Amino acid sequence: MPEKLRPLIWVAVAVLGAAGLGGIALNRGETINAIWFIGAAAGVYALAFRFYAGWIAAKLMVVDETRATPAERINDGRDFVPTHRWITFGHHFAAIAGAGPLVGPTLAMQFGYMPGTLWLLAGAVFGGCVQDMVVLFCSTRRDGRTLGQMARDELGPVAGSAALLGTLMIMVLIVAVLGLVVVNAMKHSPWGTSTVFATIPIAILVGVYMRNIRPGRVLEGSLIGLALLLLATAGGGWLDHSPLRAWFDYDGTTLAMFVIGYGFVAAILPVWLLLAPRDYISTFIKIGAIMLLAFAVVVLQPEMKMPAFTRFMDGTGPVVAGNLFPFLFITIACGAISGFHALISSGTTPKLIANERDIPMVGYGSMLMESFVGLMALIAAAVLDPGVYFAINSPAGIVGGTVEKAVATISGWGFPVTAETMNTLARDMGETSLLARTGGAPSLAVGMATIFAGAFGKSMLALWYHFAIMFEAMFILTAVDAGTRVGRFMLQDLLGNIWKPFANTRSYPMTLLSSGLFVAAWGYFLYIGVIDPLGGINILWPLFGISNQMLAAIALAVATVIFVKSGKAKYAWVTATPTAVIAVITTYAAWEKLFSADPRVGFLAGADALAAKLAAGTLTGPALTSAPKLIFNQRLDAALTVFFVAVLWVVIIEAARLSLRHLNGQPVPPLSEHPWEAHPVGGDD
Repeated sequence: MPEKLRPLIWVAVAVLGAAGLGGIALNRGETINAIWFIGAAAGVYALAFRFYAGWIAAKLMVVDETRATPAERINDGRDFVPTHRWITFGHHFAAIAGAGPLVGPTLAMQFGYMPGTLWLLAGAVFGGCVQDMVVLFCSTRRDGRTLGQMARDELGPVAGSAALLGTLMIMVLIVAVLGLVVVNAMKHSPWGTSTVFATIPIAILVGVYMRNIRPGRVLEGSLIGLALLLLATAGGGWLDHSPLRAWFDYDGTTLAMFVIGYGFVAAILPVWLLLAPRDYISTFIKIGAIMLLAFAVVVLQPEMKMPAFTRFMDGTGPVVAGNLFPFLFITIACGAISGFHALISSGTTPKLIANERDIPMVGYGSMLMESFVGLMALIAAAVLDPGVYFAINSPAGIVGGTVEKAVATISGWGFPVTAETMNTLARDMGETSLLARTGGAPSLAVGMATIFAGAFGKSMLALWYHFAIMFEAMFILTAVDAGTRVGRFMLQDLLGNIWKPFANTRSYPMTLLSSGLFVAAWGYFLYIGVIDPLGGINILWPLFGISNQMLAAIALAVATVIFVKSGKAKYAWVTATPTAVIAVITTYAAWEKLFSADPRVGFLAGADALAAKLAAGTLTGPALTSAPKLIFNQRLDAALTVFFVAVLWVVIIEAARLSLRHLNGQPVPPLSEHPWEAHPVGGDD
């Protein structure tokens, strides 16, 4: 490209982004075309990656293309494997893009489309993408160490031990939540279950093909994997209407055992055999479906039927309990900023990086892609009639257990919907009912199916709906397998401080033992969630958003200390600013969950209100049976929230103290960065 044309191209990109944002912000009509959101995202993301990420890589991180990475130096053939940049990108994106970017923006649509759109764009560019990239960089410079171990090395034993234990407990909850969501998505769905199961042998085949049969033939392996995945997807539809249907029709408990077993196997097999190729080919389905959805939006140009702001910003909403601030920032975690990503960026991914120049694309670029996924989920939810959206996502306990009661309640809120509309919609989607299908996934699938059918043919509405359900399940399961392997690394780091041989990731007995312990931990919470009479979300979900954002603040605080100690204090605001913002917002949210007098918001208030009803004898039937368990769970949630807040501020205070000591010339723990080494012969592509 001629050098003189480049500035003009970037000016055009800036105009595109500004026009999109302006169109969204200045709209005063009842509806706005969804294509404005695509234009805004394209412009913002392109500028952010080219200029902000490039500036951080050059000035703050000082990426060194001549430096050997741990994947090259260690290269054990199991965890540390130099991997092509696009396969690494695919693995990282597949691992970080779980339920959050799909479900969070859908649930947050309760507040209107404007708050979620602004947070997805700004939060990702200045927070989430920065976190993913700098943590990946720091871990790569430290032999692929986990976040908890880096905290211990750089902050000392007190804050480091707190971070190690805190992040490990958060990781257990995160993987359990991801497992619960995927179990609920595949439960009694032979189509989705058979397709997800098929990705495992397909991934193994692709891994063997690219490593042993045709080494380096990434394009060939990709095309084979993609073709087989599409065949498996189509075959799942045939299987769903065949006598073999019963072979893949499982209840939640059975699927939980499958997911637990899969997590264990994924954690102990060589990364090149299952994890990397599975995530890589799954990424084609994920990105392909999102790009297809974006194309359909451009072709169809649907109107955003949800208003920019709704009446539920005051905290009275039926989908998410709590005010717009701070609960928007907890509901939309992944897609804007997510602590889970820091565990992947300091877990599996740094052990695959073949050259430091790949870090911006893998870290910053993958998170931009996830933010776009979140924006597309937001659009898919916003194109639904608001009454339909609230009918699908509002619990029966709030709107009523029958279609007639629900539509009357929702229409009374100012979002008219009829019983005939809901019954017809369910039939069109191939379901018996869509009422009170809380959790975000069903309404997102309805929105995606509506857009796809409008652009490509309404006769395939049920097919598009079930494709979207399968697509969501694949998004989530790839995060479960990577999360399990990362959790194994974290557990080995933690117990390795007590007994050094346990930290040896090359020891297969230690790998088996640590994998079994970690899978047992999250598997227990998953099982409890599956058998819970209220679906498990009441046990696990309230802590997910809070702990996830606290983990992001911890990761950014650790990175800030590393950069200050590396002599980059004048640029440390890049990580210090999002650290402060996320820490304050999340602490305030935790305070609300602990001490709010509203039983729908506060853990303790909810437990006390239920205990009072139990003592008064006003509960009957299932409510009476589940009450003691729910009371215990809400108080347990409160105790864990206190623990997570304590860990967060111990790390932040210690990070600030050590940074000031270093700037004042006082002694601090030395940098744990591995000394510079050149690429091994033939090691750099």
